[in-house]
Amino acid sequence: MSTHPGITTPAGFRAAAIAAGIKPSGKSDMALVVNDGPKFIAAGVFTQNQVFASPVKITRQHIQDHCLKAVLYNSGNANACNGKQGDDDALSLITQTANNLGIEPADVGACSTGLIGDLLPMNVMRPGVDALSSNLGGNGHLAAEAIMTTDTVAKEFFSAQGEWSLGGMGKGVGMMAPSLATMLVCLTTDADVTAEMAQKALGKACSTTFNTLDVDGSTSTNDTVLLLASGASGYTPSQEEFDAVVYEACWDLMKQMQADAEGVSKRVSITVRGAEDNDSALTAARCIGRDNLCKCAFFGSDPNWGRVLVAVGMAPVVMDPEHINVYFNGEPVCLDSTGTPHAREVDLSGPDISVEVDLATGGPGTATVYTTDLSHAYVDINSAYSS
Repeated sequence: MSTHPGITTPAGFRAAAIAAGIKPSGKSDMALVVNDGPKFIAAGVFTQNQVFASPVKITRQHIQDHCLKAVLYNSGNANACNGKQGDDDALSLITQTANNLGIEPADVGACSTGLIGDLLPMNVMRPGVDALSSNLGGNGHLAAEAIMTTDTVAKEFFSAQGEWSLGGMGKGVGMMAPSLATMLVCLTTDADVTAEMAQKALGKACSTTFNTLDVDGSTSTNDTVLLLASGASGYTPSQEEFDAVVYEACWDLMKQMQADAEGVSKRVSITVRGAEDNDSALTAARCIGRDNLCKCAFFGSDPNWGRVLVAVGMAPVVMDPEHINVYFNGEPVCLDSTGTPHAREVDLSGPDISVEVDLATGGPGTATVYTTDLSHAYVDINSAYSS
């Protein structure tokens, strides 16, 4: 058993990871997660980008019956925008995995992450699939490491609930926006739940966790969050109990992603209230979180409330432009759309910055978006990503 509680800690799950040779660095780059049952419930949430990768296309098809017995992961190559060849390669690896495990290809999913537009290196991945299939065990932590790209640390979660438990792994540190991030997440549980319970819990959790993480306004081609349930504990939690733990897992993994975002030096929460409704508040918060001038000010620890006011003013929502209030770390820096006397003195030097904006409509709408600053390191990482 792994000393890192994660996806293989709940009963009924095994995993394996190897360095197949996809990454020039020689680091681990393939993983396999297997559900040994007795049940094989699966739920999924996928990217909403209209351009999506071959593994997303195929896994969406395979999960339609809410059943997956295994998921094949690779990092270092997204297998996106590769046309029919990308589809054929993904299905070939899925079929090979299924044959090795003695299951049907339709019961296997696939997730890829990495550079868009390069064909999968099948010459190293075919032997990789065979090696994974013969090395399954309590290797959840190794699997979490194998799916990393520009992540600097593996991201894992575990919660024991007495009668049942839930584990998780995730990766993603850039291209984080609504519809998830350039992000892969696998949750495993030995709870005995129905497909409807699983999908309801996952969809609800993603909407208020991963879908509120917005690092750079970009949405990936490969975003996939899967929840696999083995039923091995024989215990059925209530929908409310299950929802709460799935939410906790998604929240925890989302915060790990925010903390490890590409080039991050500031973790920023942006809360908008006083909007007509929650959707309007969310739209306004995203406008602030994606504004490069705001993000640069956060990087420089500059309490430049004027940039926040300009950014939120571009939001296509109802507001009272003469009575907007802005707070940094709980301190009022702008009241009634006018700077306060000590606004420039607010200390933003710490790693966490809280921004609150009241649109003054008198409405009940509120929402929070989680983002980061725009640092030199972020530009360095993303200016040379393909080279």
